[in-house]
Amino acid sequence: MKSKGMIMASAAALAGLLCAGSVQAQVQVSGTAALTSDYVWRGSSQSEGDPAAQVGAKVTVGSGWYASAWGSNVSFAPDSGARSEFDLVAGWSGALSPDWSLDANLTRYVYPGTGRALDWTELNVTTTWKQRAWLQVAHSNDALAGGRRGTYAQLGVRVPLNERVRLEAAVGQYWLATAQGPDYLHGQLSAIATLTPAWELRATVHDTDSAAKRLFPGNAGGRWELALQGSF
Repeated sequence: MKSKGMIMASAAALAGLLCAGSVQAQVQVSGTAALTSDYVWRGSSQSEGDPAAQVGAKVTVGSGWYASAWGSNVSFAPDSGARSEFDLVAGWSGALSPDWSLDANLTRYVYPGTGRALDWTELNVTTTWKQRAWLQVAHSNDALAGGRRGTYAQLGVRVPLNERVRLEAAVGQYWLATAQGPDYLHGQLSAIATLTPAWELRATVHDTDSAAKRLFPGNAGGRWELALQGSF
C-alpha cells in the first residue's frame, strides 16, 4: 500500500472510531512530544546517532479502541532517501483483570518521499502486569521491509525508586528469516525522572550483540540516549 493511501486509511480509521462510539462513549485525545539525542529502535539507531524530534497524537474511545499517528526524523546508512518516519497504528487496549492489561495493534511504518519500498506492517501484542512488567511480541511477514518474516519479543520491568524517579530495563530478541539477516539480541536500561506531571527526562544506555552490529554496521552496539518527553 502506498504511503498516501496509508495516511488516508489512517484518517478514515480515526473518523470511523469516532463515529463507532455511542453518544455516551468517552472520546479521549492525547499527544506526546520528545527531543532525543539519538532515535534508537530495538537496539539500532534510526538517526545515525544524531538528535531527533518526535511528536504523536492518539484518539481513544471508551471501549478501548484507538488510532494513533507518531512521527520522527530519521537517517539511514547507506542513504535510502528516508528523512522522516510515521507510525500509523490502530488497535485496542484495556484491562483484562485488576493486575493484567493488554494492548493489541496493527502498526504501519511509513517513510514518505523515498521512492523505495521501505513501508511495512507489523502486528503487536503487549501484556502488562501491574504496570511493573511487560511482554511484547510482534510479527511481520515483511519485517524491516525486507520481504521476509520476522518475530520480535521484548521482556521489561519497571522499578519505582520514589515518587519522581524510576528505573526501566528491557531485553529484546529479533528472530529474522535467514535470507533477511541474523537473529540478534539487545538490551537497555533507563533512569526516568518526572520533572512535572507532563514532562519526563529519560537517560538510557543501549547495547546489542555482535549479530546486530553485523546487520546494522555503525548503528548498533553500545550507545547512550538522552530524551526529554512530554505528554498532553
